[in-house]
Amino acid sequence: MDLTTIKYNDAGLVPAIVQDYNTRQVLMMAWMNEDALKQSVETKKATFYSRSRQQLWVKGETSGNTQTIISIDYDCDGDTLLIQVIPAGPACHTGNTSCFYRNIMTDEKNALGNIDILPKLFALIADRKENPVEGSYTNYLFREGVDKIGKKIGEESAETIIAAKNNDPNELIYESSDLIYHLFVMLNNQGVDLESIFKELTKRHK
Repeated sequence: MDLTTIKYNDAGLVPAIVQDYNTRQVLMMAWMNEDALKQSVETKKATFYSRSRQQLWVKGETSGNTQTIISIDYDCDGDTLLIQVIPAGPACHTGNTSCFYRNIMTDEKNALGNIDILPKLFALIADRKENPVEGSYTNYLFREGVDKIGKKIGEESAETIIAAKNNDPNELIYESSDLIYHLFVMLNNQGVDLESIFKELTKRHK
């Protein structure tokens, strides 16, 4: 990364958008000066500039909610940074995962879902494992164990294949969703996290 291409404002600062590397959720926005950027690059710990205290601060230095930097990109004008991190805890001082937890509007007609649902679903299943809910189908599967979960994956795999053979797109979507859900339950049951799958797929892609 060529730090000389970064354009700072009149106060010597550049806005930095922080994004979760794994989930792609935008976590926060903060300011960096040249020293904060250099320190972030050198230590791989998200370091910002406090305008109120007029000094550098390392994210999580007091709370423990540090952010390990995976990559730093900058926009076409060179005046905004995008920092992808692996967070050790919530980004927001309120305890929320992201500082952007309040909504002004949502176009319900077009907000029909995206890839964000995968880590959310995985996290929900993981929470069911740690905090069982009475009557939960997920908890029923965990109680029954690997044999039952494996049987369900086999059933859903077969139904997914049948849907494809029948050239039924809607049924294929439905059955594929069932298959993904049960696979996520199996991964949780066996203690395999979603990031490990991402890493393996990325390794194969490369």
